[in-house]
Amino acid sequence: MNQLNNPTAQAVDNTLIYIFGFSLLLLLGITLVTIYFVIKYRRSKYPEPTSDAHGSWILETVWTVLPIIIVMTMFWYGWTNYIGLTQVPDNAMEVKATARMWSWQFEYPDGRKTDKLYVPVDKPVKVLLHSADVIHSFFAPAFRIKKDCVPGMETYVWFKATEPGSYDVQCAEYCGVGHAAMLTTIEVLPAAEYADWAKPQQADQEPRGLTVLNEQGCIGCHSLDGSDGVGPSLYQLAGKEQEVEKDGKSIEIKIDADYLKRSIREPNAEIVEGFQPMMPAYDQSTINDADLQAVVDYLLGKATAAKAGPDGATLIKENGCLGCHSTDGSESIAPTFKGLGGRQVTVESDGKEITITVDADYLRRSLLKPNADIVKGFSPMMPAADNLSPEEIDAIVNYLLKQ
Repeated sequence: MNQLNNPTAQAVDNTLIYIFGFSLLLLLGITLVTIYFVIKYRRSKYPEPTSDAHGSWILETVWTVLPIIIVMTMFWYGWTNYIGLTQVPDNAMEVKATARMWSWQFEYPDGRKTDKLYVPVDKPVKVLLHSADVIHSFFAPAFRIKKDCVPGMETYVWFKATEPGSYDVQCAEYCGVGHAAMLTTIEVLPAAEYADWAKPQQADQEPRGLTVLNEQGCIGCHSLDGSDGVGPSLYQLAGKEQEVEKDGKSIEIKIDADYLKRSIREPNAEIVEGFQPMMPAYDQSTINDADLQAVVDYLLGKATAAKAGPDGATLIKENGCLGCHSTDGSESIAPTFKGLGGRQVTVESDGKEITITVDADYLRRSLLKPNADIVKGFSPMMPAADNLSPEEIDAIVNYLLKQ
């Protein structure tokens, strides 16, 4: 239901009504005058011109000045309302929206992520727009706001909902085969309901050290499972003997807390053999001493074990998997998740068609290297889930095997 009593909708609608109203008056006026002249001065009645007038400065002034005034008021009205759409109120709540093929993800200041945008009523909201792949467009018709999400560029829109309800959000820029299904909603909640929804969630159950590694992007270069990466793996480091190059000499050291702290604060002082000196230094302003100790404890196996692992169902929603995969067995852009565990599927691997059974190993490959084995009948368009930790990958795999 499109509401007209919110400020952004009113600004756009009033401008449209003003411009359309003047345009309609001009159209009707010109049309009626034309019809009048055609009838009154038809050739059968006036076969020859009878007027001796060669000009009228009054008419010329009117039809020059009047259109200028009308057009300039249209410009002024449109410009002032456009500026209003770009000037965000000082007390606006900020939410980061990430568009990707073919879903939306919203991240709140406390780190919470949802696939729908939850906001309180009568509170200005600034939506920071990002794209993870191609150009998308954030379009919320009820608030008359639309702005492109461009890879590598942050754009924004703002709105204020004055009535609780559910408002549609669409992608208004063609972005591939799943474009039409790239839908979500803005859920506007009464103040009390939003306060209850926004209560701090249960404390993160994963060790603080692992959280810091993920926040700082360390997992992008260092694996946690022993696999090769841009940097050395962080798997089972405690007590490990490591060959490093220091001051131009190759020496063997034992990995302990002091070495790990030096490797984070001064990463290029001791370079592990076989790797390049490309890691940036993490000083106190980037990782404080408490977080540094938490990382070291985690890497040495001293961190408190997590009480509860990530939830696979939540992760596939937050990461937009349901934008392509259904959970009810229906056809979609990608294979359905229903009955996935143990299913026989035909895939194309290294140019050959083979039939395999869906198991944990296959699902991990599909998440980390999705285009290595392409299910027959579907296109190789899934991005790698390299933003997920090994624990999150395992949680998703376990969830999918039970579907």
